[in-house]
Amino acid sequence: MNTKDIKVIYTRLKDRNLNFNHVCEVGVYLPETSNVINFIKDGIRTTLVEADPDTVEKIRQYFSGYSVHVEPVAVWDTTGVIKLSKAAASTFVTQLEVSPAIVNDKYQVNETNTFEVPCKVFSEIDDGTIDLLSVDIEGGEWYVIKHLISRPNVISIETHGKYYVNPFIKKIEEWMQKENYIVWYKDRSDTIFIKSGLLEPTLGERISTFLALSRIRWKKIKRVFK
Repeated sequence: MNTKDIKVIYTRLKDRNLNFNHVCEVGVYLPETSNVINFIKDGIRTTLVEADPDTVEKIRQYFSGYSVHVEPVAVWDTTGVIKLSKAAASTFVTQLEVSPAIVNDKYQVNETNTFEVPCKVFSEIDDGTIDLLSVDIEGGEWYVIKHLISRPNVISIETHGKYYVNPFIKKIEEWMQKENYIVWYKDRSDTIFIKSGLLEPTLGERISTFLALSRIRWKKIKRVFK
């Protein structure tokens, strides 16, 4: 998600006068590109989960003085140790067969850019109070949702982008329906879900979703004939 998209979700929520007490981002990358940076600067309690040790210290230093707790782990279906592969700005669990880097950039996993990190089940991180959640972990988002204790008002998930579609999209959508979430809007890479009845999507948000879905369908058609 780019900085323009970061400002969009923050501004849209501010415009609706929605307040948050505990925001969480899983998959931060660089601190200045954090999807919840504006909430952090508002002084809201924040949990940041980032597995790449190269950026963890940068995150801690950048947000020093704010109400931020950093979890230097990967989120997975088990607790222990797991391998990650790093493709430029995209770091993903090595055993995933589908990720944006693999699909869009034809990245091939190799030992040079593979390293081990500690991993946790998300229920060990989630204390049940998260009311805004952003997840961007390059194909592993389902493992956050699967073990989610909180029921945030807003959940932003990387679901698509160029030729990539989240490998667990059906499971994610089924969980959202079961837990009474609806699509608020889509952008070029994420789907933002909200609790049903929280707010009504505007015309502009409906158009944004329509355009995002149109791009996804067009990319699928292009790929067939590529």
